[in-house]
Amino acid sequence: MEGWLFIFLEGKKGLTTRLYAFMLFYAVIYMGNAVYGTFLPVYLYNVKFSQEQIGMLLSLGPLVAMLGQPIWGALGDRSKTKNSVLALLLIGSGISIMFFPLSHQFIYLLILICVFMFFQTSIFALSDAITLEELDRRPKWNFGWIRLGGTIGFATMSLVFGIVAKSHINSMFPVYAGTMLAGLLLLWCFPPAASRQTNVTGKRFRELFRNGKLMFYLGINFIVQVTLGYYYAFFPIYFKEMGADSLLLGWSMVISSMSELPFLLFSGWIFKRVSISMILIIAALASGIRWFLFSIIDQPHWILPVQALHGVIFIVLSVTLATFINREVPAEWKASGQTLNGLLSLGAARIIGSFFGGIMSAAYGMRQVFLYSSWVSMATVVVFGLVVWLRRKQNVPSPSLTK
Repeated sequence: MEGWLFIFLEGKKGLTTRLYAFMLFYAVIYMGNAVYGTFLPVYLYNVKFSQEQIGMLLSLGPLVAMLGQPIWGALGDRSKTKNSVLALLLIGSGISIMFFPLSHQFIYLLILICVFMFFQTSIFALSDAITLEELDRRPKWNFGWIRLGGTIGFATMSLVFGIVAKSHINSMFPVYAGTMLAGLLLLWCFPPAASRQTNVTGKRFRELFRNGKLMFYLGINFIVQVTLGYYYAFFPIYFKEMGADSLLLGWSMVISSMSELPFLLFSGWIFKRVSISMILIIAALASGIRWFLFSIIDQPHWILPVQALHGVIFIVLSVTLATFINREVPAEWKASGQTLNGLLSLGAARIIGSFFGGIMSAAYGMRQVFLYSSWVSMATVVVFGLVVWLRRKQNVPSPSLTK
């Protein structure tokens, strides 16, 4: 069936049809992310888990994902096609999530979240690797436009499921599984993304760390992603304790996702005119301002305009790093490069943000932890900005920091 669809898509208006297939694919996988990422903390809160328990549940999943991501990245680089590995991830995450409602026991959910995250976390990294590989063959395509599908999908599902979640939050599990099924069907419309046979060992994987430019950018991204890890784990609970319901939570996610549109539409233009280091530092500055405002606002409706800062943070970090890795990392290492980025930003950073954030929330309160997150982001701006400024002032040729 995959071959038949590929032949069909190569026909009249085939390139446009395939572009729509990529956009729709991103729309459905980010629909699933909206359901799981936004409403799972609310689900755990509703079944009476403590903040420490929620932090542990949402941090051990990424820990398992950290162990799994190098495996999936290596398989993506060595298998016959990356498509087949991505299909396995979609199937595994879609099936495993259906077991969540069977028990509210802490140990049961802890194990199940680990199984689910083993499959789910690498979906985005491998999807980016396949998409960016196709973009190498289609120079007229723009990754920002394709990723736009994800933004629209996330916003739509946040609002729709926000209405549903007010009385049927348990429906999040079959809804998520349905999005993975839709993603699997759309994946059949993709041309095969052939992997390159290479000896991807742990030692060779660590060679990526020798790229100074990559490490500098990943360093900024990692620190800001730690604060985002706390936000994703505890903002839904913080917002509801402030007095918001699930519908208003959905609207807050609509605003945050739709705020990504300007960068997605103009990312190509921005990359030609602004250095990557400056783009990432601006994202860190926006996160510092956002978390500070979270810490001083006590009315849920005033949070909504602040959510517009999301469009200068998460999407900027993810698209900029994905694009840079696709350009910088050798062809046979692109899947592993994207996986390394996911390993740090969606694995280690989320573990630190959710686990230690849960402990600190119980000790000091969520409002205070958002203030601490603001300090961390501002320190990132100062330290990394100073490094870039000193390099330029000294007139030292350093493409690793200034380009």
